[in-house]
Amino acid sequence: MVALRGKEIDAFLARPDPGRPIILLYGPDTGLVRERADALLASAVDDPNDPFSLVKLDGDELAAEPSRLVDEALTVPLFGGRRAIRVRAGSRSFASGVDTLADTPLKDCRIVIEAGDLRPESPLRKACERAKTAVAIGCYPDTERDLAKLIDDELRLANLRIAPEARATLTSLLGGDRQASRNELRKLTLFAHGEGEVTLDHVMAVVADASELKLDPIVDGAFAGRPELVETEFAKAMVAGTYPGVIIAAAQRQAAWLHKSALALGDGTPLSSLLEGGYPRLHFSRKAAVETALRNFNPARLLAIIDQLATAALDMRKQPSLAAVIAQRTLLSIAVNAKRRG
Repeated sequence: MVALRGKEIDAFLARPDPGRPIILLYGPDTGLVRERADALLASAVDDPNDPFSLVKLDGDELAAEPSRLVDEALTVPLFGGRRAIRVRAGSRSFASGVDTLADTPLKDCRIVIEAGDLRPESPLRKACERAKTAVAIGCYPDTERDLAKLIDDELRLANLRIAPEARATLTSLLGGDRQASRNELRKLTLFAHGEGEVTLDHVMAVVADASELKLDPIVDGAFAGRPELVETEFAKAMVAGTYPGVIIAAAQRQAAWLHKSALALGDGTPLSSLLEGGYPRLHFSRKAAVETALRNFNPARLLAIIDQLATAALDMRKQPSLAAVIAQRTLLSIAVNAKRRG
């Protein structure tokens, strides 16, 4: 069985084995699937934009005619050179085409198949894992070590350092989707360009604005003590395909701001001043929920919630298959405890 893991994946991606030209990329991290597919295809042909060199196929269409995969793989490019095929798997199986292709000698042709989170018994995954000329690579949410490397790589390219507290917060806000994480990092480095060091203020100002992701009802419901709203809106987010880690990250930003605001209120800062000037892009429709949250929680309780959310974020990365359960349970816990003021 050829299913690569850990350092084997990095080694293969750096120098793909020409004896295994069929590569299946699958898993819940669609951004990582896409990133790895792009890299493998870029190194497989001279010009990825040349339609004669790189052919794109739809998996569901292949299911009706699996032999087309073999025909395309054996086609000689019009002007010579190397050739690659990119297949985006859908809901229908074309595993029989992979089985036939695995027994067919291929020359200067790489086949990259992108799929979602496939079970071990999936026909496509089984076909690629049992074939001697294929490999199967799982693409899962980044671990703490993966995120640290990703952050370091992007900051190095931008010639930036990062403050320890900024790194800790940034790490908690990333994960779940490699492409989304990389996009956030590139926004951050652009924002901090020329300043030498990324600070916590940079991170909080730029990374993954929750309002853009329409997660405000979930987060506001949790801190306002409305578990029924959390449950309903969380379910909608899951149906829409939102990664649970993004929701927890939004809750972490909210908790951090609420804690800062609760301390300011204790020092005599008017609530109206906090709502008008201290919260980035706070829509008027959210003000009532934020006021309720500040009545529900004092600074000490908010610190406990910040720890609770950090633990949830770590648990989700350790157990990606349980990410939705962990996130929902944590948010419902906050909503239930919000009713216990003091």
